[in-house]
Amino acid sequence: MTTPRFKVGANLPPQGATMDQLRAGWAAADALGVDSIWTWDHFYPLYGDPDATHFECWSMLAAMAVETTHARIGALVTCQAYRNADLLADMARTVDHLSRGRLILGLGAGWFERDFDEYGYEFGTPGSRLADLRTTVERIKARLPKLNPVPVGPLPLLIGGGGEKVTLKLVAEHADMWNVIGSPEDIVHKSKVLDEWCDKVGRDPKAIERTVLAMGLPDEATLDAYETAGITLLIAPLEPPFDVAPVQALMEAVAG
Repeated sequence: MTTPRFKVGANLPPQGATMDQLRAGWAAADALGVDSIWTWDHFYPLYGDPDATHFECWSMLAAMAVETTHARIGALVTCQAYRNADLLADMARTVDHLSRGRLILGLGAGWFERDFDEYGYEFGTPGSRLADLRTTVERIKARLPKLNPVPVGPLPLLIGGGGEKVTLKLVAEHADMWNVIGSPEDIVHKSKVLDEWCDKVGRDPKAIERTVLAMGLPDEATLDAYETAGITLLIAPLEPPFDVAPVQALMEAVAG
C-alpha cells in the first residue's frame, strides 16, 4: 500500500448549522479516517447571513473530544484575545485528556472586528494583537508544565498566519505546526521565509509541520507546489450539512 502524498483533515465551521449536523459531521469525518478535524474560533458567521446560527469553539472541542476516536482535533485557530492565556492552557489540557491526547492547540492573533466589538474585547491594531499573541504563547508554554495533571498527549502548538516579519518569526521560535491560506505561489514563498526565520533563530525547519486550508480540490500543479513548500497536511473546508464527499475526494486525490 502506497503512502499518501499528504495527510487530509476536515474543517467544520460552526455557522449556519445545527448542533446535530455538526456532531454528525465530525463523526462521519472521523469514521472516514481523516488525520484531523477542525473548527474555528469566532462568535458570528464570517460570510453569508451575518445573523445565522453560530456556536462557541471550545465547548464544541470538548464534545468532539469524546465523540471521536481517531482524528486529531483542534481550532483553526483560537483567537488569543478571547480567553485569559493561563485559563486557555488549562482548557486545552482538559480537552486533551478528554480526547486521550489528540488535541492540537491552534492559536492566532485575531482579525474579525465584530467578535471583538460585540463581546467587549479591545480590537487594537495588527501590531498590538501580534504582540499579545507572543505573550499568550509564552504564558501558555509556561503554564502547561505547572498543571496537575499535565497534558496526556504531545499537545502540539499550531500558529496560523503568514505575516513575514512577526508571525513567521513567532512560528519559527515556538510552533510545532503552521497553518497558512493563499495561492500555491504565495504559500511556497512564505514557506521559504519561514525556513529563513528558522535559520536565524536556530530551529530545524523540518521540526515544524506545515498545513494549508485547501480551497477546492487541488489540481496536480497545486499539489506539486504544496509539496515544494513542505506542506504535509491539507485541510478541506466543509459546509452544512457537512457531507464528507469533498474530504473523501481529496483523500483519493493524494492517495499516491
